[in-house]
Amino acid sequence: MAPWKAKTLLLIGTAIWGATFLFTTIGIQYCSPSLYVILRFFIALLLCVIFFRKHVFSTTKTVAKQGILLGVFFAVGFLLQTFALKYTSIGNTAFITNLCVVITPFVSYLVTRSKVKFWSKISVIIAFAGIYILTNPSADKINIGDLLVLGSTVFWSLYISFIQKFTAGKDTPGLNSQLVAFQFIGGLPILIAYFLLFDLPTFYLTINTEFLVSLGFNAVMASFVVSFLQVSVQKYTTTVNASLIFALEPIFASVISFLVLGELLTRNGFIGAGLMLLAIFVSDTLGTIIQKLRRA
Repeated sequence: MAPWKAKTLLLIGTAIWGATFLFTTIGIQYCSPSLYVILRFFIALLLCVIFFRKHVFSTTKTVAKQGILLGVFFAVGFLLQTFALKYTSIGNTAFITNLCVVITPFVSYLVTRSKVKFWSKISVIIAFAGIYILTNPSADKINIGDLLVLGSTVFWSLYISFIQKFTAGKDTPGLNSQLVAFQFIGGLPILIAYFLLFDLPTFYLTINTEFLVSLGFNAVMASFVVSFLQVSVQKYTTTVNASLIFALEPIFASVISFLVLGELLTRNGFIGAGLMLLAIFVSDTLGTIIQKLRRA
């Protein structure tokens, strides 16, 4: 697959993730957050069994272990981020989560030994500035919530890097579907344990049309479809480019909020979004243009 096609599909996946902010806000009005995620994972796993049962039931132990490891990274990252919101602001959470752009190149080097190119390093610096302006975090003092979010960001970076490691040079739908299915198998026990330990006494659930639409979108599109997309196409680009694309999630969320709720980005929001788009251009295009000009 051509790199531009892979990046386009990852961009579509990121846009779907951006929409989850709206659908999740609706869904957790009627369902406890941890139970909501459990239902998302369970439905996604059920879809894997329905559509990929031939591959899922013929998985090797090695691939099963790889998928479960991805599920652990994903579930722990999500839970740390969710738990952190009790102690820190949404702005700090968004900022530190998007530091995945900065952390991923270092984690990726440790996992895959792939060197980060010069223009990718420049793009990371630009993206960092854009993320800071876009999210406007509070810098008063570091609290336990900030540290928990930082921990979740490390797990997101591990997730991205190990997808690259497990899928590099392999282009088989069977492997992709197996990794996705066992990702949900690996993540569900962690989510269920969290629910039983922390949320069971106070959980709530009301089933209505709004809840079912919210859960359906997040389970089918954001969990099942996007997970399969990421595992299938991320290998055709670099981890730096992938993390830069994923960092556009809050921008897509803002666009969708504007279209649905009429909420506008602030001036800083536009500046931050512009810098993040510039970072992708620098990482993906500028270096190639300069190289061609030098050869001319």
